[in-house]
Amino acid sequence: MTTQASRLPGPLLALRNILSFLLRQPTSAFGLAVLAVLILAAGFAPLIATHDPYLQDLNNVLQPPGNGHLFGTDELGRDIFSRLIWGARITLTIVFLVSIVVGPIGLMVGTVAGYHGGRIDTVMMRVTDIFLSFPSLILSLAFVAALGPSLNNAIIAIGLTAWPPIARLARAETMTFRKADYIAAARLQGASSTRIIVKSIVPMCLPSVLIRLTLNMATVILTAAGLGFLGLGAQPPLPEWGAMIATGRRYMIDSWWLVTFPGLSILCVSLAFNLLGDGLRDALDPKQMNRR
Repeated sequence: MTTQASRLPGPLLALRNILSFLLRQPTSAFGLAVLAVLILAAGFAPLIATHDPYLQDLNNVLQPPGNGHLFGTDELGRDIFSRLIWGARITLTIVFLVSIVVGPIGLMVGTVAGYHGGRIDTVMMRVTDIFLSFPSLILSLAFVAALGPSLNNAIIAIGLTAWPPIARLARAETMTFRKADYIAAARLQGASSTRIIVKSIVPMCLPSVLIRLTLNMATVILTAAGLGFLGLGAQPPLPEWGAMIATGRRYMIDSWWLVTFPGLSILCVSLAFNLLGDGLRDALDPKQMNRR
């Protein structure tokens, strides 16, 4: 008897199985829950936020949590809870834009280098090694210093520094596939190198790249927060979490809530991406898939 699940298209059935596996694991389920809350907060920020995140109230500066302000107020009387909710949009924007830049660049460089080998591989991997030889935050600082402090430039800088690990991973995966029988058969049928890379190799590398991208998002968020803390990322009055910590550090001895709640937000979202990445690694493991 054919079940409803078996009648689903292949991609939807695979997605359903992955989600089912993730929800059965407490750690990955926690990561999914936190990210779901982040997405909902960003999508419905105007409805969830209790105050205008930019509205200054100098009569209520540095108010502790309570009295109409769930997380208190900052040095200009702005509601911290509302600023955190609107800051979720900035965090998701950074994650989304960095992902759509880093993923394709790293995948293209890695698969082309791994498939062709020789001088192409040598040149591309030496460029990759140059980027990997610098800590990502230091290299991001250098790019932002050259481009100028702003949120858009911070996203560009993070994207320019986050692709090398993806390229390394894609190259390693490609080198295991390029001598496979189905690749040789495609060559015998007259398929071009570009077609083989796009149609045969890239789909095989996507699961590993997706896992690595998810795990890298924690580093991306921390780097963006670090740039904001140093004044090189989002500029005031944008409610970016790292910038909120930077402005609140001057008052943190007496007003602990200024840095505690933005710091906890960064911690929870970074932890959620790490836990989700670990869960995806297990969910996409062929051994686990065979068991299911």
